[in-house]
Amino acid sequence: MISEFTDLSEKIDRLAELTASLRRENATLRQSNALLAAENEAFMNRLSEAQRRVEFLLATIPECSEPAHSDPEPAQ
Repeated sequence: MISEFTDLSEKIDRLAELTASLRRENATLRQSNALLAAENEAFMNRLSEAQRRVEFLLATIPECSEPAHSDPEPAQ
């Protein structure tokens, strides 16, 4: 009977250690997640700013009515 209580006590101790370990890991993961979310938001802001700039530049480029030729004229 005492050995059963000892086994149960050891299992409870292991469970408590595992719970504490998982709580620490969870806190670390939450912190990492918060940092990554902030980094992602900063990248999204940079992307939006770059898109705004490109759209502005495209709007300022005059439209050309003649098609652009990428191939040079053949020499005769």
